[in-house]
Amino acid sequence: MTNPEVALLMLGLFIVLVLLGFPIAFTLLAMGVAFGYYAYHQGGSIDSFSDIFNNNIFYLVNQNTYSVMENPTLVAIPLFLFMGYVVERANIVDKLFFSLYMAARNLPGSLAIAALLTCAVFSTASGIVGAVVTLMGLLAFPAMANANYNKSFASGVICAGGTLGILIPPSIMLIVYAAIADLSPLRLYAAALFPGMLLAGLYIVYVIVRVWITPSLAPKPTMEDVPPPREIYWDLLVSFVPLTVLIALVLGSILGGLATPAEAAAMGALGGMVLAVLYRSMTWTKLKESVFLTAKATAMVCWLFVGSWTFASVFSYLGGHDIIADWVGGMDLEPWEFLVLAQIIIFLLGWPLEWSEILIIFVPIFLPLLEVFGVNPYFFAMLVALNLQTSFLTPPMAMSAYYLKGVLKKQIELMEIFRGIMPYLGIVILTMVLMYQFPGIALWFPDYLFGPYIP
Repeated sequence: MTNPEVALLMLGLFIVLVLLGFPIAFTLLAMGVAFGYYAYHQGGSIDSFSDIFNNNIFYLVNQNTYSVMENPTLVAIPLFLFMGYVVERANIVDKLFFSLYMAARNLPGSLAIAALLTCAVFSTASGIVGAVVTLMGLLAFPAMANANYNKSFASGVICAGGTLGILIPPSIMLIVYAAIADLSPLRLYAAALFPGMLLAGLYIVYVIVRVWITPSLAPKPTMEDVPPPREIYWDLLVSFVPLTVLIALVLGSILGGLATPAEAAAMGALGGMVLAVLYRSMTWTKLKESVFLTAKATAMVCWLFVGSWTFASVFSYLGGHDIIADWVGGMDLEPWEFLVLAQIIIFLLGWPLEWSEILIIFVPIFLPLLEVFGVNPYFFAMLVALNLQTSFLTPPMAMSAYYLKGVLKKQIELMEIFRGIMPYLGIVILTMVLMYQFPGIALWFPDYLFGPYIP
């Protein structure tokens, strides 16, 4: 076989192994080493055991490992993760959810609206989809079930709201994208702010309209469940304001140029610990759990990077990127046709793969074509970031649905969750269409803060 054919075989075999349930990070690394051994084989004979390791693939893995560990952009990831885990264990989110519920009690679907707002706020502090969906599944779903909300409707709200963390800054996904595409994380954060707010706003509008049309989906709270207004305002003051101020300071210091993402993340982690102390929920056990979970998640991300970069390097060396780029370039597409084709491919890849593999392996295929078609790389990044929301919401591999099913177990069937998330999948696609028609949704704010983008 020629090298491009080997590259396509490598890609197809990887997707099959992922669908069979093999760990993604180590599957990428194993595939990269196995096919890289063929790609970088020097043609020498193997006369001794030590000759087996006389292959450049092992040097590549070593260099990729050091590149990941030394990448200054990625330093922010463990710090943001730690901030999220500390906030999660500080009992801030449950206070926030119930105070927002009472504040929105006169709106149709007030519990669902409170769940979406809580997801949006907590997602910005955490950025971990699994953590947000799991926590809100334990907190918001029982409350909605007790209020006689439709189970499918309630599950869709939690799954859709939980995915907002990969888009709304400070997002870990955008840090990863900045490292891959060699873009400014500050400009990416600025570009993502309004699309993230727009998507969250459309979710809330959909809930209000849907419940207004079909009130049986979400009954209103009874008056005896509503505390006095003074108590509601006080709960909002002590739960919503401190966390929102912390997030605003972290994000504001980044966008204002006062701190790098890593420096702001460090201050955010410290601020999360201060909040936990003020809420009298910080214990040595919870601190150890936060550190352990941060180390575990960071190690997973690092191994995923090492495996993905090794896989992508071998795939590119074998000609895989070139054959796909030539295929796209040979179609003689208009810029809008290229954008639509790229987003359809990423959307389809979201069925079997998670956002990290799509970013690290497949997005680099499209990056060199952006200049050819005259596409702003930050605009393309926002289209991809919105599109990656669908990787958590598209059956059969909708990971947010499996996260929720994992904590609810027999309380709900998986097909009910799938039915609940389908409308939100349509809203994500609608948001992408709106942003394509009005690029200023993504590009106005970074241009205002940092000046027009110059290639």
